[in-house]
Amino acid sequence: MRRNIFLMMMIVVGLFSSSVVAQEVAVKTNLLYDATLTVNLGAEVTVAPKWSIDLSGNFNGWTLDNGRRWKHWLVQPEARYWFCEATGGHFLGAHAIGGQYNVGHLSFAHDLLGYNFSSLRSHRYQGWFGGLGLAYGYSWLLSRHWNIEAEIGLGWLYTKYDRYECAGCGRRTGKGHKNYVGPTKAAVNIVYVF
Repeated sequence: MRRNIFLMMMIVVGLFSSSVVAQEVAVKTNLLYDATLTVNLGAEVTVAPKWSIDLSGNFNGWTLDNGRRWKHWLVQPEARYWFCEATGGHFLGAHAIGGQYNVGHLSFAHDLLGYNFSSLRSHRYQGWFGGLGLAYGYSWLLSRHWNIEAEIGLGWLYTKYDRYECAGCGRRTGKGHKNYVGPTKAAVNIVYVF
């Protein structure tokens, strides 16, 4: 699966790399992911006066103290339609999302968006996910090269996972799958436009 995602990313980069010469290219980081210690980087390429392609990747490989885990990686490509011109103002996006996770022993005993996360206290979940969504955003032009961008997306995710008794042991206690409908993207990006 990782190889397929990497291959898909290389194809997208290859398709647009030859036409980048006269296009705007931007790099960005999402401050919301930064706040959760998730390393992230995004790139956006203008492909037409009102269209751009955005690709972001996120990675969190840290094991916290007492065996707590919040490990994950994800890739999120998005096609954007801009109402004024690319990289400025209002936009709509259609995105895909995919990745893997290893999460457990977290003190997050709340219901969130209709899902009960209390089992994260006593179990570890390891699996993969994929989905699709739609987003709305706005990019404020601060200067010739700097923007701030906010975006929210809603969509569908499918996940398949194995459930483990504890963070360190290898004893699987179950497996399952779930469908999720709700927020699939939230971003406050600092953007540098070349």
